[in-house]
Order: sequence, then structure tokens, then C-alpha cells
Amino acid sequence: MPGSSFGPDALKAIAEAFDTAWGDIAANFGNDPNDINHARYRLANVLLALASEDSRDAETLKRAALQRMALDNKMT
Repeated sequence: MPGSSFGPDALKAIAEAFDTAWGDIAANFGNDPNDINHARYRLANVLLALASEDSRDAETLKRAALQRMALDNKMT
């Protein structure tokens, strides 16, 4: 969300969710740096869209982000 900000606990959860989610899906995007960068950008945007200042559970954020990315891939 434009203008949103997150406190340190929420940022920690978002970063952890990103790292673990990327670890789960990185192999799906091959070796092309452009594909990898695009996928990482999409994952980051999905996580930021899902997160709120109350976000503290990295595993919940990760699952939600991976589900959203999977749904987005089915629609394209």
C-alpha cells in the first residue's frame, strides 16, 4: 500500500516470510536472472500487499503469499 509503514516486528516477519517462501519456490524459476528478479519482485509485492502492521507470524504470511502467487499464475 502506498504510504504504508511497518514497525520492526512486522518487518522481521515479512523478511522471514520472503526468505522462506523464496527458498520454497526458487527452483521453479530456472537460471535466467530476469525471470528470477521478476519472481522475487512479485513475491515481495504480494507479501507487502498481504502484510499489515499487526503481521507477526512469518509462516502465515509465507503461506498466504505462496497461495496468492499460485492463484495469480493460474489466472495468467
